Amino acid sequence: MVAMNSSIALYQLISSWVIKCKWLLLVQRGINNQEYEELLKLLRYLGDKTSYIELDTPSMTTEQVSELEAVLNQKIREGIKVYPTYFEDKNDPRVEEFRTRGLPDDHVGPVRVMTIEGIDSCLCCGTHVSTTADLQLIKLLGAERGKRKNSTNLNFVVGNRVLQYLGRCLEVEKSLTALLKGPLEQHYDLAEKAVKGYKNAQKTTQTLLRDVAVLEAEKYKNNPNRDPVFVCHRKEGDIDFLNTLAREIGNQCDLSFLTAGDDKGSGFLMMTGKENLVQDLAPKVMELMDGKGGCSKGRFQGKVNKLQHRQKAEQLIRNNLGSGDNQAP
Repeated sequence: MVAMNSSIALYQLISSWVIKCKWLLLVQRGINNQEYEELLKLLRYLGDKTSYIELDTPSMTTEQVSELEAVLNQKIREGIKVYPTYFEDKNDPRVEEFRTRGLPDDHVGPVRVMTIEGIDSCLCCGTHVSTTADLQLIKLLGAERGKRKNSTNLNFVVGNRVLQYLGRCLEVEKSLTALLKGPLEQHYDLAEKAVKGYKNAQKTTQTLLRDVAVLEAEKYKNNPNRDPVFVCHRKEGDIDFLNTLAREIGNQCDLSFLTAGDDKGSGFLMMTGKENLVQDLAPKVMELMDGKGGCSKGRFQGKVNKLQHRQKAEQLIRNNLGSGDNQAP
């Protein structure tokens, strides 16, 4: 299958690499220019670093991609002649001799047929190579599902872009070698080990933070002279930490003011307690701390951009509740 389609794919890859306007004519008769251009956006893409073409096949195996790449590079090395033939009239019967899906009905001007000698001829509007050797080499980067049903996007780089791609790969390899402290052959194992270690550390941290939240709540509830305003901030905390803290505190205070995150940046905020107090004070606190959030059943939750204002926010709460200057550290 791959060998049979190699000439078609070679032509498509050559065309999509070098043409800068309409490139391949891959549309059926009756499609106007606007629809044609929209369809071409799906059929090929030339990015700054890599490109792809869309093939009418639901999938390609790794073996098929490798076999196709070998055939394409062989044809490139052979330096096969590429030349145009012009037809002034699009209705010229000779145009129909070429395997194609036709021109848009509103096409005007000459028809240009590109021929890769002994391989393929197809309608085209601007392939600027004289032989396949001009492409130097091609590297297929793998296949993935296309946007259309039963289609596959085949990613590739050609010519100097292969060298550029290799250069970027080498830079990444150097960076990973330094970071993982191991050669290329060990990168996967070392990265997998690091990711597993990170996930385990995250789980441990979450467990410890939940324990800290429970202890903070118990400490507050066991204080016979506890403040009616419960304030707690944890730099290492997250929204789960605040939820645990709020759940453990329950209705033991008039209002809780809970925050998590770095004082110099953004973070999470939660306020719980008497519903009327939360609804009244939360908007004022969020304005002071530059945040957004929502309130439901006596609990306000949101994100703030100015955690450094949390002590000012606490003072605002205390002033409104008349609980004095008993600020938390």
